Amino acid sequence: MAVLTLYSTRSSGNAYKVRLLLAKLNRPFRLVEVDIFAGENRTPEFLLLNPEGRVPLLELEGGHIIAESNAILFFLADGTDLLPADPVARADTLRWMFFEQNNHEPGIAQARFWLRQVRGGRELRTHDVDRWMEEGYAALRIMERHLGARDYFVGDALTIADIALYAHTHVAHEGEFDLTGLPNVRGWMARVEAHPGHVELDWEEGTALPFDPATHAVAPKLSLA
Repeated sequence: MAVLTLYSTRSSGNAYKVRLLLAKLNRPFRLVEVDIFAGENRTPEFLLLNPEGRVPLLELEGGHIIAESNAILFFLADGTDLLPADPVARADTLRWMFFEQNNHEPGIAQARFWLRQVRGGRELRTHDVDRWMEEGYAALRIMERHLGARDYFVGDALTIADIALYAHTHVAHEGEFDLTGLPNVRGWMARVEAHPGHVELDWEEGTALPFDPATHAVAPKLSLA
C-alpha cells in the first residue's frame, strides 16, 4: 500500500477530518505538523505545496498533492463503505459535504478559530461575531431537522458526509455555540463517536514530524523534544 504523508495542524477541524478517516480505514501514514500560528503555512516553501497556504494536504507516494479536506476524504474513501457506490447516495454524500464547506464551516469553524484559538481574536473580528452566530446556528438547525428521521446524513450508515460535518460540530462549543437545544445533533454525534475506529481531535499516529520551512522538508524525529 502506498505511503501517505499528511500535512496537518493538530487543532484544525479540517485536518482532523482526514486523521479520523485514516484511523477508520486503518491506513498507515506519516504525519507532518504545520504550525499555522507560527506562519509555517505562509512560507514560500509551503506555498509551493499549496498556493492557498492551507492544511490539510495529502501527499501521495509519487509526490502528487491533494488539497482541500473534503477532496481528500473523497479520494481516501473511494471504494470503501464510507463512500456509497450508488450514484444517488454518492450525490447525497457530496451534497452534505458541500453544505459543510459552504454553510456550516464559515460560521462554526471561524467562530472557534477566532474566539478560542487566536489571542485577541474577538477584538480583531468583533464585527463578525454576530454573523458567525447567525450562520452557524442556521446550519445547525438544518442539521437538526434532517436528523429528525434518520441516524446518519446519507442512508443508514456512517459516510464521509458524517465525518466532514462531525469534525467542526463536536467542537462547536469552543466557538460559543450551545447545542443543548439540538437533541438530534447530539444523538448523531454520539453515534459517530461510537462507530468503530473513532479517534479524538488530538490523536496522532505515532509522533508528528515538524515541517521545516527553511528546507522544504520534514525535520528528523531527533529534533522533537
